[in-house]
Amino acid sequence: MASYPALDLKFALGPGAGTFQDMLYSELDDFEPVAIHEHDAGDSWRVFFRTAAQRDAARITLASEFGHALFRVAAVDVDDEDWARRSQASLTAVRVGSMVVAPPWDIPRTSESRTANRETPIVIVIDPSTGFGTGHHATTRLCLELLQKRDVSGARVIDVGTGSGVLAIAARKLGAARVVAIDNDPDALQNAQHNVVRNETADAIEVVKLDLSTVSLERADIVLANLTASVIQRYAAALQQLVAKDGALILSGFSGDEIEEVARAFQVTLEETLIDGEWAAVLIRNSSD
Repeated sequence: MASYPALDLKFALGPGAGTFQDMLYSELDDFEPVAIHEHDAGDSWRVFFRTAAQRDAARITLASEFGHALFRVAAVDVDDEDWARRSQASLTAVRVGSMVVAPPWDIPRTSESRTANRETPIVIVIDPSTGFGTGHHATTRLCLELLQKRDVSGARVIDVGTGSGVLAIAARKLGAARVVAIDNDPDALQNAQHNVVRNETADAIEVVKLDLSTVSLERADIVLANLTASVIQRYAAALQQLVAKDGALILSGFSGDEIEEVARAFQVTLEETLIDGEWAAVLIRNSSD
């Protein structure tokens, strides 16, 4: 039976928890985790890695950097090749505006609909696998909300850090003419491609392995980036270069406390801000050539 190296992390909730979790995400990014499972209570994660060496290196770094704030940093080996599906088997369909994001085991009867209207929602079926983005996390919902406020019909869209592909699929179902979904995680890319095909959107969505440090794509009318505050700030210039003149950049993956830091990285006035609990999303318009 396959065994997967993982870390169990436990931390305190309360004021500043969103910022602390973002710092954890940022630090973990250096060790290329394949998935992060958040437990129902919200105060603990199980983080999966490709190798035990990556897991062990992450444990040492986290214990050193955040030992005072982490109640538990434990290395574990998780058996069963179906760990991702079992850990997320309790997920149910989530409605966000005119869209429903559903796992394969909870597809609503309206799944035959392919048009957006108030009576019949657009349904996106997402197999969680090891990719991020099931619609249950606030940052995904916030991105979906902002996306639905835009006129997506006929647009070119880029989804940066696509994870499960949910935002790319949403853009296509809202009428985007062409979508490029990029990620640098092979597992996420495989999961995204699977979901793209499952939702019958492969005709207009291209799933590509790219890194923000080297990305070079034709500019898009809408760019989506659900990352972390530190990653967004580090690659602010690269993200801006992806947005066409008068296009929109939708960002999430950070807390409300970090909105000003994100805005400063782009040196712009935010056009719109949404808050869901401790999480935030913003929309920036590119007014320059």
